[in-house]
Amino acid sequence: MKQYQITVLVGSLRHDSFNQRLAGAMAKLAPSDFSFKQTQIDDLPLYNQDDDARQAESVIRLKSDIKMAHGLLFVTPEYNRSIPGVLKNAIDHASRPYGQSAWMGKPAGVLGVSVGAIGTALAQQHLRNILAYLDVPTLGQPEAFIQAKDDLFGPDGAVGEGSKKFLQGWMDHYVAWVKKYGV
Repeated sequence: MKQYQITVLVGSLRHDSFNQRLAGAMAKLAPSDFSFKQTQIDDLPLYNQDDDARQAESVIRLKSDIKMAHGLLFVTPEYNRSIPGVLKNAIDHASRPYGQSAWMGKPAGVLGVSVGAIGTALAQQHLRNILAYLDVPTLGQPEAFIQAKDDLFGPDGAVGEGSKKFLQGWMDHYVAWVKKYGV
């Protein structure tokens, strides 16, 4: 049986992040032939094109994690109606230098959770626009704009019963997407 390695990028650095928790809970919904590894983005320097010729070790590690993956999972909060700067910084680093993007052709899923009623709808749309430019085939449906409520996660960190059916359906579509387009 083929094993699928998924690189996870979480756009939140907060210690008790809803999106960190969601990333972990979503991995529990995947089949056994999928493994999820969250890549570190909090140690990346701010992107500067002058550094393209000599990328930092943290950038090389990020690009390696992406290149080795069969698929990508982006789990992002929404900051000021867009994606967090730390996530955009990681995206920019892994797309450079020009012509050496690590993103190209990697199938992706996008979701996120927020306390707001529309979840992370606008951040996800901005992220999808960026990923389209980078030639990252992104799962279009179902969309998952998740509002953080008390029962979203169970005591064991898994998805709570009230959201489990919906998020399991999302994961099932994502798995099929990666199997169809995974490199």
